[in-house]
Amino acid sequence: HVQLVESGGDSVQAGGSLRLSCVASGATDSINGMSWFRQAPGKEREGVAQITDGGGTMYADSVLGRFTISQDNAKNTVYLEMNSLKPEDTSMYYCAAARGVACPLRAGYYNYWGRGTQVTVS
Repeated sequence: HVQLVESGGDSVQAGGSLRLSCVASGATDSINGMSWFRQAPGKEREGVAQITDGGGTMYADSVLGRFTISQDNAKNTVYLEMNSLKPEDTSMYYCAAARGVACPLRAGYYNYWGRGTQVTVS
C-alpha cells in the first residue's frame, strides 16, 4: 500500500503563487506515475498535471504554462508549482499515484489518493 500526504495549500490573491507538496510512503516502488487532481464543490474531479517515473509530464490545458509538476525521487515527493493563480483555480487539490504505466490523466486510473489540500484564490 501507498500513503500520500499533501501540503502547501493556502489562500492567495489572484496572480499569486503557491507550491504544493505530496510525500509518498509505503510501497513506493510500485508507483509508475503521480498526478495532481483538483475538485471544486459541485464539480467533477479533474486532472491537473501528471509526471511519470521517467520524468515525462502532462498538463491540463487550463493550467499549461502556469503550473509545473516536478519530483524528487530521493525524497519520494512530488511538487506542483502554481503561478499566475486565478480565482477559477480555487479547489481542493489531491495527489494521486498509479501502479499502471502511461495512465491517462483521469481519476479512474489512479490507485492511491491523498486527503487533499485546499487552495483558495481571491
